[in-house]
Amino acid sequence: MVKAPKREMIGFEGKVLLDTLRRLHRRGATENIRKLISKTHPADLAWVFRSLPLLEQKSIFEIIAHTHLMADFLSELDESIMVELVEDLPPSFMADVVTSMASDDAADLLEALPNDIAVEIRTHMEVDDRNEVEELLKYDPETAGGIMSPDFMYLDEDLTVEDAIQKVQKRSEEKEMVFYLYITHGDGQLAGVLSLRELLMHPMHRQLKNIMNTNVISVTTDTDQEEVAHIVSQYNLLALPVVDATFKLIGIVTVDDIIDVIREEATEDFLQMAGAGKDNEILLKPLHQKILLRAPWLFASWVGGVAAMFIINGFQYELQKVLALASFIPIIAGMGGNIATQSSTIVVRGLATGRVNMLHFYQIVGKEFLVGIVLGAVFGMLLGLLATFQYTTPAYLGVVVGLSVFAVMTMAATVGTLVPMLLKRLNVDAAIATGPFITTSIDVLGVSLFFTVSKLLLDL
Repeated sequence: MVKAPKREMIGFEGKVLLDTLRRLHRRGATENIRKLISKTHPADLAWVFRSLPLLEQKSIFEIIAHTHLMADFLSELDESIMVELVEDLPPSFMADVVTSMASDDAADLLEALPNDIAVEIRTHMEVDDRNEVEELLKYDPETAGGIMSPDFMYLDEDLTVEDAIQKVQKRSEEKEMVFYLYITHGDGQLAGVLSLRELLMHPMHRQLKNIMNTNVISVTTDTDQEEVAHIVSQYNLLALPVVDATFKLIGIVTVDDIIDVIREEATEDFLQMAGAGKDNEILLKPLHQKILLRAPWLFASWVGGVAAMFIINGFQYELQKVLALASFIPIIAGMGGNIATQSSTIVVRGLATGRVNMLHFYQIVGKEFLVGIVLGAVFGMLLGLLATFQYTTPAYLGVVVGLSVFAVMTMAATVGTLVPMLLKRLNVDAAIATGPFITTSIDVLGVSLFFTVSKLLLDL
């Protein structure tokens, strides 16, 4: 939904808003708070609420609830905060609020609420409004059907330009993204598209079917939202039509919703890559939920550390003979882990943005392999020289350390590239390959490789 044009605050201005709101609340200046809220963008109010204690949130929310900003404010709020604030409100009141929202935002709100509360709110809605929202709730929230808006402008292909202009003038205020006019035929099947500018440039007597662009880019209701975002960004669209199995036009996905999708997907990928789960609202979760979300990933790192400990213990005899080997374990494991994380992050992000094509699998892996060789050679030589000057015995310690860094970094860059691409080929989220999984496995493999090279070349 396109929001009302209010100037947004960022940085210092946002902090001033937060301080002012809290100061007015402490003084009980309800009328001043109401005036301040009426002049503030809903997105800024949502930002402020993230920083307020729960009691202040509920108190100020009661004031917002009686303003015209209520619907837009709820659309901007983080899901967890929104649920906390509205679940105690009367269902009849919430039904009025939901009705005043854009259908796609209303569906998102009801989807986030506990089922019993959402059902009760829907029973208080008008039949037409309820049916429209329930139609959207049928779709998976992470598909085109789940994020589309049914409030769009469509015109029959047999209309003349004059009739179309009159229809746009009458109905455009209640529709979204009228820059694109979708042309239909038969039982609402998508036939073409016209921009508002193109419509105005043609003679009044011409029929739309003779001037429309029949090459329409569209998606189906079950298309994943990430794919929808990719199409919108690739073709620089402001909106994308959504059709059902019979190619009937049933909604559009607007660019403001796509921006939200891109932000959510990117956040999810980065959280998974860091081993912090994939919940976009992890910062707002209670302490015990944060612990439960992050513990499994840390357990994976713990298992890897224990495995590395046993590997090092297995080479105790070699370590006792050449104690200097122990001082190089952290740097070899660190360099391997770092280059693996670099490679996997580049590939995961490339897969997410479409810049990495699976058809070029061997080419991409080969390039990262060469990167590993070059960087491994450079840093291996540097560390080898350092080891040679630092330790006079054994004689070939510098060669051993240099070769180990070279081998570990080459292996790590290759594995860091290979694993996410293989997961992608198996239709598994490639983001889970990074973070703890890659770094832990590289630590284990790197330490094993280091001691194996040492044992062979130093004849231990």
